[in-house]
Amino acid sequence: MKQGKFITLEGIDGAGKSTQLAWIVELLQDAGKPVVVTREPGGTTLGEQLRALLLNKTMIMHAETEALLMFAARREHLDKVILPALTQGQWVISDRFTDASFAYQSGGRGLDSGKLAILEHWVQGDLQPDLTLYFDVPVEVGQQRVYQSKSKDRFEKEQADFFQRVRAAYQDRAKQFPERIRIIDSSRSLADVNAAVEQTLQPLLSHE
Repeated sequence: MKQGKFITLEGIDGAGKSTQLAWIVELLQDAGKPVVVTREPGGTTLGEQLRALLLNKTMIMHAETEALLMFAARREHLDKVILPALTQGQWVISDRFTDASFAYQSGGRGLDSGKLAILEHWVQGDLQPDLTLYFDVPVEVGQQRVYQSKSKDRFEKEQADFFQRVRAAYQDRAKQFPERIRIIDSSRSLADVNAAVEQTLQPLLSHE
């Protein structure tokens, strides 16, 4: 059986990932691909419990504790959802993966990226997404979208300077892995972003 593809969606809060997730699933299903949709932190019973802790706006924890919990949830996610689905030939679409740890815990919180790299190798070995769509949007636009849409969780209530650091870390990560991480300007109209996503996915679909 042919190995499935692993696609991840990244971006600061308010970048429009959730909107694009539905569009990506529709595109892949129209192309006849079996799709598994998941998210981080979360995706498993344990992962969702850890997500509730990590996003609880009243929770206070050390930045290293936060990172370790993220990778603990990721280990379960890989074991229970991602790897089995890929082995079965399914296409896995995950709302966030390890790039988010480098953006939020290293960029945002200031943790040593070398420590995260050790965790990355320990938890996932050589596994990386086949494609990462990084939805880039100015911080003020993302914050306005979050403000309009819902009550803020523990990350969303951070100040603008935190998200500036997160965005800069994402951009650095995209420069480091330009073949895997494709930047989508999500400050444009929905139709334009949809078109850019479809164009970016096409090479992956054409290799099937």
